[in-house]
Amino acid sequence: MRPNFVFILADDLGYADLGCYGGRASCSPSLDRLASEGLRFTDGYANSPVCSPTRFALMTGRFQYRLRGGNDEPIASRHRGNPALGLPPAHPTLPSLLRDAGYATALVGKWHLGFLPHFGPLKSGYGEFFGPMSGGLDYFTHRDSAGHHDLYEGEAEAHRVGYLTDLISERAAEFVGRQAASRTPFLLSVHYTAPHWPWETREDDALARTLERISHTDGGSVQTYLTMIRHMDEGIGRVLEALTRIGAAENTFVVFTSDNGGERYSDTWPLVGKKMDLLEGGIRVPYIVRWPARVPAGRDTPQLAITMDWVATFLEAAGAAPDSGYPLDGISLLPVLVNPNLRVERDLYWRMKFRNQRAMHRGTGSISPSTATSFCSIFPGISVNGRTVRGTNRTGWPPCERATLRGKRPCPPYRPTQRSRSRTRRPTWPSRPDRVYAKISVTARETSGNASSVTVAAPVRRLVSR
Repeated sequence: MRPNFVFILADDLGYADLGCYGGRASCSPSLDRLASEGLRFTDGYANSPVCSPTRFALMTGRFQYRLRGGNDEPIASRHRGNPALGLPPAHPTLPSLLRDAGYATALVGKWHLGFLPHFGPLKSGYGEFFGPMSGGLDYFTHRDSAGHHDLYEGEAEAHRVGYLTDLISERAAEFVGRQAASRTPFLLSVHYTAPHWPWETREDDALARTLERISHTDGGSVQTYLTMIRHMDEGIGRVLEALTRIGAAENTFVVFTSDNGGERYSDTWPLVGKKMDLLEGGIRVPYIVRWPARVPAGRDTPQLAITMDWVATFLEAAGAAPDSGYPLDGISLLPVLVNPNLRVERDLYWRMKFRNQRAMHRGTGSISPSTATSFCSIFPGISVNGRTVRGTNRTGWPPCERATLRGKRPCPPYRPTQRSRSRTRRPTWPSRPDRVYAKISVTARETSGNASSVTVAAPVRRLVSR
């Protein structure tokens, strides 16, 4: 019997925010229970330390650099209507491949892969959509960073009253409830905007009306941030309860993770770096998997994994095939999920235009005390502004970790061969477009078919080297 899939994505969650990852407060009882009932990855990574690039990888199962929009860090609200910055509808995606295999598909929550009329969830394989198109919006006014109202039902604006995290949770649970009368397997993507700024809890409706900018640089606190996580966790609990009510929990493959590392009030201890950094704290994220029918409960795995792996994993679990014209860069994690003792040796690579960063991760990613050779796995391959970082801190340890176990986790010396290995073995990626834009006039065709002339920001055709 083919499984259902529920993929839950947090926004800017730190590696150590959750209780099951050593969090400083009890803010995640539902997710902690999910971890106890399934498998917890200690070395799960995001495809990027910032939002929309990771989402390109999640949708396509391929490095985000293969698509123009995936090179923006991230796609900004000011580029609304840009015909170049988004996930091309013709590109195969996880939802489109599962849809073609007979699955019902829905996205509840954040899209952030381009704007209408050129891009959108319904154009890329989802049968239903409720949520925002942009990267961040106010939890009460539902306006994005450019001031646009940005809550949609399908491709029509939807004006709703309520705290966005709760609206997402309620709609996701409602979708699950509707599957009780259906024998069709389903993919439900639940992409929260929490705990991304603005720093607002359910009690902050009045505050939301006073904010001049939703980036909210003058507000927030650790307590507010943890409460935002708690609200999200409560909603996840409702979705999981809905699965139980319809009798689908046993054969539903649930994954929880974050699009990148945390920022500002997040907890990434003992990792160094946060969002926008190609350091452990910027890209190592929680990965929790529960599938009672196949995945053993209460286990951990140090298997090295990355966001784009979930496409290959879900397709194998569903018995569906990828599109041969778009070979996947990710690998299926299904063998490891079924047998957590298994390890797959692999190399991973990242790049960022921001500060010209590059990083490489080599090996299984194992950091358990009995087998570890390094607790700073990213370190040997870091490059910032074209310069390889290989200095150490006062204790003689690389700066990727703030907490070290001197004498227990010996760190190997930097090897010049790491750079040459990265250059020769990393995938062949397209040249990176420069983030320089010009105002041009284009003709956009609305969904009604009426053509109208609009001015958008479009990329200048100037490239920089990889």
